[in-house]
Amino acid sequence: MRKFRKWHDYLIERLAANKEEAIGYLDVALEEYQEDGDTSFFLKGVRNVVEAQGGVSELAKKTKMSPDALQKILSSDKAPHVDTFGTILNALGCRLSVVPLENEHPS
Repeated sequence: MRKFRKWHDYLIERLAANKEEAIGYLDVALEEYQEDGDTSFFLKGVRNVVEAQGGVSELAKKTKMSPDALQKILSSDKAPHVDTFGTILNALGCRLSVVPLENEHPS
């Protein structure tokens, strides 16, 4: 009989195995946030990538932030400050960037 896994376990395994996929996953989460403003959904995406890359304690080492502070930031309903988010992204191996919107024409 085939053994089934939870979607979350499968997702974390995929994100851990492929850095490019993890970055793409974060990019989609950010795009969705920009469209609908759902901060909790966006931060869930960040938490998934953090978990895939070793968890909050590993991220805390890379960011030189306390695990408690990071946990509070990632579990909040509020978006983190840009500098804090930039620090987290750098520790995850990516960065914030500005790109033109597709199919948008300046007024």
